[in-house]
Amino acid sequence: MGTFASVLATKKIRTHTDRFRAEVEGDIEDVNGVLKITVIRVHYVLKIRPAEETDAQWAIENYIEMCPGAMSVIGCIQIDHSLKLITE
Repeated sequence: MGTFASVLATKKIRTHTDRFRAEVEGDIEDVNGVLKITVIRVHYVLKIRPAEETDAQWAIENYIEMCPGAMSVIGCIQIDHSLKLITE
């Protein structure tokens, strides 16, 4: 959430707790006798003004390359992310 929020901030999109949240879940599977996290799914929910939609879409498409956590596990763990925008 932190990196995504930072990217949104560069676009002047507010991410206060009443405007921004994430729902996260994952899969743990037996891989050759070892339990392994195989997938992490992150679903972001963000309240925006209508004029911010393009910037919010740009941010979801580009933040992951700047995320230290994601970059540390990509190749080992599949990361799926999505964004639901709520306009006010």
